[in-house]
Amino acid sequence: MRRTLMLLLMSVLAGCASSPDVPGDSGGHFVTRELTVEGRQFRYQVFVPAAHVPRPLPVLLFLHGSGERGDDGIKPTEAGVGPWIKQHRDSFPALVVFPQVPDDEEWRGRNARMALAALDAANAEFLTDPTRNYISGLSMGGYGTWEVALTRPTQFAAVMPICGALLAPRAERAGLMVDQVAGIADPYEAVASRLHGVPVWMFHGALDELVSTRDDRAIAQASQKLQAGFRYTEYPDTEHNAWDPTYRNPAVWEWMFSQRRQ
Repeated sequence: MRRTLMLLLMSVLAGCASSPDVPGDSGGHFVTRELTVEGRQFRYQVFVPAAHVPRPLPVLLFLHGSGERGDDGIKPTEAGVGPWIKQHRDSFPALVVFPQVPDDEEWRGRNARMALAALDAANAEFLTDPTRNYISGLSMGGYGTWEVALTRPTQFAAVMPICGALLAPRAERAGLMVDQVAGIADPYEAVASRLHGVPVWMFHGALDELVSTRDDRAIAQASQKLQAGFRYTEYPDTEHNAWDPTYRNPAVWEWMFSQRRQ
């Protein structure tokens, strides 16, 4: 009987330790998750805030850039919002989902659906606030932010693309585009119309030579024309890396986390 009781106790303790929202260490931490989408398996990370952070949690879906593609599930945490979270792991107030695109692919088709599936899985597993789902991404992930937000235009309480665009930036990267507005005569007005009233804040470096400011400026103009309410910040002395000054700005996080979907 003693052996049976010990096994039962060990089983209970193991169950507590594996609970994703009640870690042995109550500080903010990353957990590994996997999912299968359309026959392909994907690994990804989820940042779980410290135990003292109030629940239910807001959720940020973060979409990485070209350099973080792969299948390790880790690299998306190493650029953009990931380093900022690691510096503030015990105070960052939101669950963050880090899906990963395979090598040589974009945030299109199955990969966009995979990102949404990872978000859905996080909302189902953790105690989250469905009115406070947010999305942000950088460079290739800026394109992906538009792709995913336009796929589910009523899902997100705030949309924050950084140095992204809608159309391919150059001939050798023809696959880098947003399918949701492909072939539309005026994709900029289409974005402003479909996301009309959704809190959107775009960021770009004026000196960016990898992804031109052309599309972001055109979206901002279309938003103004249609009174869609988008915000646009262009850093005059910044090249492609517009994400570091954005993610380290407290006003950006204050704006994001104050948004709620009606």
